[in-house]
Amino acid sequence: MYPSRFDDTGRTRTTSDRLEVRRLTRANRLWGSNGVTFGPDGRLYVAQFLAGQISAVDPVSRDIEVVVPLDGPVEAPDDLAFGADGSMYIADLTPGRVWRRGPGGEYTLVSDQVSVPNGITCVGDRLFVNEMKMNGRLMELFPGGGDPAVLTDGLALGNAMQLGPDGCLYYPQMMRNEVWRIPPDGGVPELVAEEVDDPVAVRFDRGGALVVLSRGMAGLVTRIDLATGTRSVVATGIVGLDNAAFDHENRMFVSSFASGGIAEVDTDGRTRVVVPQGFDGPFGITVDLGGTVYAADHFSLASPAVPGSGTASGAAVGPGAIEDGHEPGVVTHELMYAVHNVTADDGLLHLTSQLGDVRTHDPVHRTTRVRATGLDQPTGIAVAPDGSLVVAETGAGRVLRIDDADTVSVLAEGLDHPLDVAFDGQWRCYVSDDRRGAVLRLEDGEAVVVADGLGAPQGLAVRGDELFTVEVEHRWLRAISLATGASRIDAEQLAVGLPPGITRTEPEPIPGVPGRPRQFAGLAVAPDGALLVSANGEGSVLRLTAPAG
Repeated sequence: MYPSRFDDTGRTRTTSDRLEVRRLTRANRLWGSNGVTFGPDGRLYVAQFLAGQISAVDPVSRDIEVVVPLDGPVEAPDDLAFGADGSMYIADLTPGRVWRRGPGGEYTLVSDQVSVPNGITCVGDRLFVNEMKMNGRLMELFPGGGDPAVLTDGLALGNAMQLGPDGCLYYPQMMRNEVWRIPPDGGVPELVAEEVDDPVAVRFDRGGALVVLSRGMAGLVTRIDLATGTRSVVATGIVGLDNAAFDHENRMFVSSFASGGIAEVDTDGRTRVVVPQGFDGPFGITVDLGGTVYAADHFSLASPAVPGSGTASGAAVGPGAIEDGHEPGVVTHELMYAVHNVTADDGLLHLTSQLGDVRTHDPVHRTTRVRATGLDQPTGIAVAPDGSLVVAETGAGRVLRIDDADTVSVLAEGLDHPLDVAFDGQWRCYVSDDRRGAVLRLEDGEAVVVADGLGAPQGLAVRGDELFTVEVEHRWLRAISLATGASRIDAEQLAVGLPPGITRTEPEPIPGVPGRPRQFAGLAVAPDGALLVSANGEGSVLRLTAPAG
């Protein structure tokens, strides 16, 4: 049995009496990986912003232990550092807090006077943090009490920083593509390096070399000789690098905000996987006519790493349960912040975003057109018979239409919490409403109940004369006859939503800063009729088909 972030015992497995169930991707053990640092016990500690938890990874055995759970006081950890006494200090980004977790596991709030805290480091028993925002500050915090002391301000998005061999604090300014330094006791900030590609983390290896990570598609690592200014740049191929840590043997381990995982990176750019990457969600999913699966994965547009994954032939285990064999990981097509749902049509991909916009992306030419902005939590998206886009504006309780001229009109309003939309063969529009526990059909702007009494229905798809929905509360896949209204359960124990027994309230988003994704388990139909479920609880995609023969 295979442990996952959804169930570390490995006992929870999707079951079905009717369908064969395959994973198109392996379950992702880490729910995103951000700040990393080695702890006193020699393990690599990983802050997981998307999960709201912190895990410890043994680089040798690759065992993973959750040490700060996702239903604890820390909401959105993005970076962490250890003090001289073994205390862990945590930058809790979204709520704007900095925590101390003592060696005994007790939590103390160090400060709530930091906005968007991100980069954090300890210098002996001193604690420093910077802010990931425009005009951000770099400051010293005092765990024993007292107001923060501001060393400098005007940062254009600070991030991971570290003390250099010259005794100065080095930090990136992401929006300016620069690295700066300042003495810990304050002074005039000094520009160290400019024209550094998207610098997200500043680190020093054991030999004192300055190492800068870039957050783009190529996974660039830049080494700078402070004495001469000489640079060398290697491409690791790790999309969305976030942070790095060096062990006592000077081996560099890196994280990825885009796909999670941990990898060891050599000086020449070669990598060794410690914890495989995978989906952070996935959330909305779709399949194009060629069978390629696309997933909206919050920080990226990605696909399972198998050719023709809509018709992939993973290792099935009969019409019973899935097991983990050698399922592949993911391929990232584009970094796209806060994307939440996607639908394919005529070679294009249409996406909704938690930033409140709707976009159309051309995957061949890699161009993106913004179709609408300022929406209140757009989620579900589908293409109507006239080619217009139909979008569930979840926060406003509406279903919208966006025409070819990008004019937005209202198809239905007064709904509770519409999440997904889908059309049947007669081009009738269906809507899932998780708060109402119902699937609705829109008729002349009115919502008619098709099925109710459901357990938080989210993803929605139509195949022939049947409509399917993912009931996240029960972790079921339900099939509903559009002719008779009769329904059945086609699969159970889906790894969707938060792990069993976990409840929490999501922190309010910060304007301009992508927050954690809202829970959404997408559903799609492949060209061959297979059903695809975004198992966002474990970070995989499931493919459900009728048994052969």
